[in-house]
Amino acid sequence: MRIEVVANHSVEENILESLKAEGVAKFYTKYPSVFGVGSTGPRMGDAIWPEENFALVMWCEEDEARGIARAVSRVKEHFPDEGIKVFGLPPEPSPLV
Repeated sequence: MRIEVVANHSVEENILESLKAEGVAKFYTKYPSVFGVGSTGPRMGDAIWPEENFALVMWCEEDEARGIARAVSRVKEHFPDEGIKVFGLPPEPSPLV
């Protein structure tokens, strides 16, 4: 399945450390600057909304996905206002290219 983690840059190191401690997400793609509006407000990286998010994208089995969710949940408990989100998408049958 495809797992996406989107969070404020302020907790990036915490999330990566928690994933490592859980023994999951050894391979991922990182989008260093992600802009948007979520339930905790805008993150646009500009003078008005200066904060930015980052995103991690991982492909894994369901067991590892649960480990990723646990790792991110631990960080979210300590930083409940940082807009930390985890999204899981079902697996695709095969790549298009």
